Amino acid sequence: VLQNNDFLRNTVHRHEPPVTAQPIQILAEDDEVVVVDKPSSLPVHPCGRFRHNTVIFILGKEHDLKELHTIHRLDRMTSGVLMFAKTMEVSKRIDEQVRERQLEKEYVCRVVGEFPEHEVVCEEPILVVSYKVGVCRVDPKGKSCKTVFQRLSYNGKTSVVKCLPLTGRTHQIRVHLQYLGHPIVNDPIYNMEAWGPERGKGGKIDKTDEELLKALVDEHRSKQSLDILDIPEEDLNSGAESKDCDDLSDCTKSAQADPVHENSGPATDAGDAKRDAGEPERNHMAPCPLNSDSNLEMLEEKEELGSCESQEGQTGEKGSEGRDPLCVECKMSRRDPSPKELVMYLHALRYKGAEFEYCSKMPEWAMEDWEE
Repeated sequence: VLQNNDFLRNTVHRHEPPVTAQPIQILAEDDEVVVVDKPSSLPVHPCGRFRHNTVIFILGKEHDLKELHTIHRLDRMTSGVLMFAKTMEVSKRIDEQVRERQLEKEYVCRVVGEFPEHEVVCEEPILVVSYKVGVCRVDPKGKSCKTVFQRLSYNGKTSVVKCLPLTGRTHQIRVHLQYLGHPIVNDPIYNMEAWGPERGKGGKIDKTDEELLKALVDEHRSKQSLDILDIPEEDLNSGAESKDCDDLSDCTKSAQADPVHENSGPATDAGDAKRDAGEPERNHMAPCPLNSDSNLEMLEEKEELGSCESQEGQTGEKGSEGRDPLCVECKMSRRDPSPKELVMYLHALRYKGAEFEYCSKMPEWAMEDWEE
């Protein structure tokens, strides 16, 4: 029988998908907040298969910034300005501004085609199709939202667009751009053939939600990029368990049968989808302080690294000590993704409140003369 002060610990065999090696740049730091320029491909906090490769953990280990409280989030593949509070009091104060919509957020992205020169306002409601996979679409039954777009430049093929989300729905900017017929150039969810020849323009999909999810999984499997959808490992092993993934079981089972050379590209933050719907989830960490016990942290790290990182021989193959005979991931051969595969052209440029304003540099892909 567990008693007060008993300590319970279990060792997890974990495979974290690869992320960018680009360092996290600290834009500002004082007694109240830490503001960073988040690279693409890094989740904000531990979620799904990510733990060590998260902004929270990296700030703790590399910058000794611990017990931080998340104020807002960015999707895993979205880069840009990200704020953390150092105390609960500061977190509550800024949270109040968030609730009263006193904060201004400005994003920049590169989209397909020639975006209109005039200001475009999209107010289409957004519905979450799947919390598990992290997919949304425009639907009359969805939640109300509003985004203002303004084109900054056009290079003959693609446009750079400034985005001002006036609400904070899951994937709001990405879904509204898809609806307008100008999806983000390398969006791994909303610029896929699975949405049909029009790529979901005008909300025309011609598929049921189940057919759409299956088509997305099939397309990523054919491109050897299933990690993009960040479906939890247990779902790959046992088939989907929840309603919104019932039709994915055949896809995921066949995906585990072959040693697929997957890459880890853009993905969605399914935790944000759950938060947006007001649904509790075990990975929701707001505020999410790091464990301040350095000895426990070191012990965890040592054990996880020992169980996850295989000992490589001269041939480069995995050593037997790091392998688990029951682990599907251990049987897979993976290639390292290229830097290009770890970037999506959506960047949080500015974050402004009643008492502060933080900006980052314009990303290279947003420059007017940039060519892919």
